[in-house]
Amino acid sequence: MEQVKAQDSPRHLGKLLMVVSAFLTATGQLFWKWGHTNLLYMGIGFVCYGLGAVLMIKSFSLEKLSVAYPLMCISYIVALFYGDFFLDEPLTLKKLAAVALLGIGVTLTSYEK
Repeated sequence: MEQVKAQDSPRHLGKLLMVVSAFLTATGQLFWKWGHTNLLYMGIGFVCYGLGAVLMIKSFSLEKLSVAYPLMCISYIVALFYGDFFLDEPLTLKKLAAVALLGIGVTLTSYEK
């Protein structure tokens, strides 16, 4: 089986896979939160988290670590909004400022000419 090099894959595929991985891991953790009283949710959480891990590994094979890994911070942002929408955890100005700083940092570290 021939190994795919980063140059052979579409330009931003590794980044895209890491973003999807971030969403899946945050979603898995949300289901784990609900799963403490429902084993089906616990199982769904493991599936989401496991798929996220597989996509993360694939992303690392396609993209520079210094570019791909900061994108995983998107999971913090997703978890913050999941908390607000699904768990009635309040979004404060302080939390929103932290999300803005994370977004700026991820953009700066992941951007390449």
